[in-house]
Amino acid sequence: MAVRDPADIRNICLCGHAGSGKTSLTERLLHDSGVIGRLGMVEEGNTVSDWTEEEHHHKYSLQPSVVHFEHEGRLINLIDTPGMSDFIGHAIACFPAVETVVIVIDAHKGVESSTRRLFQVAQDRKLPTALIINKIDSPEAELEAVTERVRDVFGSACLPVNLPMGDRSGVVDVFESTESAETAFSSPADAHTQIVEQVVEVDEELMEEYLEKGAEGLNPHRVHAAFEQALREGHLVPILYCSARTAAGIDQLLHVTSSLLPSPLEGNPRPFVSAGTEFHAEPEPDKPSIAHVFKVSTDKHVGKLGVFRVHQGTVRPKSELYIDDERKPLRIAHIMRVQGKEHHECETLGPGEIGAVAKIDEVVFDGVLHSDSGEGVRLKPLPLPQPMFGLAVELTSHADEAKFSTAMQKLTAEDPCLKVERIAATHQTVIRGLGELHLRVVLEKLEAQYGIKVETSQPKVAYKETIAGKADGHHRHKKQTGGAGQFGEVYLRVAPLPPDSENGFEFENATVGGSIPRQFMPAIEKGIRQVLADGAVAGYPMSGVRVEVYDGKHHDVDSKEIAFITAGRKAFIDAIKKANPVLLEPFVEVEVTAPAEFMGDITGDLSTKRGRVNDTAMVGSDTCIIKAVAPLGELQNYATELKSITGGSGSFVMDYSHDEQTPPHIQQEVIAAYKPRDEED
Repeated sequence: MAVRDPADIRNICLCGHAGSGKTSLTERLLHDSGVIGRLGMVEEGNTVSDWTEEEHHHKYSLQPSVVHFEHEGRLINLIDTPGMSDFIGHAIACFPAVETVVIVIDAHKGVESSTRRLFQVAQDRKLPTALIINKIDSPEAELEAVTERVRDVFGSACLPVNLPMGDRSGVVDVFESTESAETAFSSPADAHTQIVEQVVEVDEELMEEYLEKGAEGLNPHRVHAAFEQALREGHLVPILYCSARTAAGIDQLLHVTSSLLPSPLEGNPRPFVSAGTEFHAEPEPDKPSIAHVFKVSTDKHVGKLGVFRVHQGTVRPKSELYIDDERKPLRIAHIMRVQGKEHHECETLGPGEIGAVAKIDEVVFDGVLHSDSGEGVRLKPLPLPQPMFGLAVELTSHADEAKFSTAMQKLTAEDPCLKVERIAATHQTVIRGLGELHLRVVLEKLEAQYGIKVETSQPKVAYKETIAGKADGHHRHKKQTGGAGQFGEVYLRVAPLPPDSENGFEFENATVGGSIPRQFMPAIEKGIRQVLADGAVAGYPMSGVRVEVYDGKHHDVDSKEIAFITAGRKAFIDAIKKANPVLLEPFVEVEVTAPAEFMGDITGDLSTKRGRVNDTAMVGSDTCIIKAVAPLGELQNYATELKSITGGSGSFVMDYSHDEQTPPHIQQEVIAAYKPRDEED
């Protein structure tokens, strides 16, 4: 079977705020392009995109869904992504698979928090971006106002390529046509002039020609090429209007998608890395194969499914491909095209195409499949939101421990923004995600798919112990129980290490004259490391300490390894308690987006949480962005608190920043609550 020409492929990531109508729009495009005969509805749970049980239950998208259709001889691969902020990582993870990010905006609600974040990420990645203003049939939608708002927030590069008709029953093309018609706002002639002037700015010769002859005298093919160049360079962000419900503007949207958006030959791809050298894949079918896995899921019928985008070469059934830097090749038995939950086997997938492989456990998210048996190949890392919202979980039945481990491995493999960790400092198992809803869905999956029930609680703050001063410590361990006894005596000094110390711990043997035989030094260090793991004053891991053992005593018969482990541990604890011990707590960077009227309330609330506001900025005339650093322990319930302050209209993201010394009163409370495990002597 012949490989499809990459020039005839369009790859699009459809994203936007929850409720903007992405899934309904996907359903409409599939219907009007002839793929499906009947429109499904999100409320009825029968759309092609939202097909999992969780999505049917919650009535919104929880994972990316890949569909495809053909229009005007072009294959269009569309990825419908979740819009809830808790699942934004899924949307961003799909960006490497496409040439264009299309952001859907609700014509009534306008620019929302996720809209801004997704637009900024796309611009940072230099991905061509288009905006769709959906639901133009809504009586509450003020189309001119929302267009002005879009341009106010995202810049003057945002220009309509069509305009809604006065009765909102359709749209008028204002780029390729100058046909006059009654529109909801502006005039087709003015809009045409605006977009042509914006486009010709990227081509000096075309600009001169425009100044001489006007728009009517320009070569349409050159204007078309300039449009695509402006899109690639971020000099143009096209705005399109439509209604997924009434089909208004859908024909025009299909045409623009097919004829004006970039193909795999024209996009701005992210570089791959091999042997430390960056390179760009060449979308040619005869080159060595390179494909990137941007989604992993577990299907109860086909098992593990890896969805990938071919960037170079051709992938065929029975191919042998390597993943990342593995030396053993994987045998690809079957390759499939994806249509929602349906998977159809195919014979070839060429450059620019999207497909899937099943039942290959080695396939992982962000992995690169390639045919080069030499150096490994990886895609340059994509920054994703860091999961900072946590819940401590405890199994209701300890018999589920092995099952829980397997289930969490599968769930974290599917979700790039889900992590599970065992916190030694607090002796808790903590799952982390992007928000409360994110983790609620994970817990629902644990119970529904794997039959595992857990109890949840707020995670304890993972403090760290260190010291602020120098001190000496000493301990003599002597134990006589009849027969051979135990004896070991250790003198040592402790001092703080610089904050940028690579290992956080240094150990030195400074004894002279054989006061402690060399063979007992590892035992002393072992005792000290036990304290580093379990803490000396509050039960939390310790770092940033230098230890120097300078003297001690031993006994020819009674000195044993266990004696010096105990002596070393207790001498270290003795020194730590004299060296001004301090607790460090994790601080996070917080970015809050909310209506400007709440700026004072939000900054005041952050101040009560020991937060420090670093910057405030306005986005447009009515939205503020507040950047601050604050202790993670003070933000455990911030999602609920911010909703209360802003009436549900505020959102935030946070990421780990650094560790900082805990205030004395909090440190005293934590230390007072600590009960050492062993109370020997």
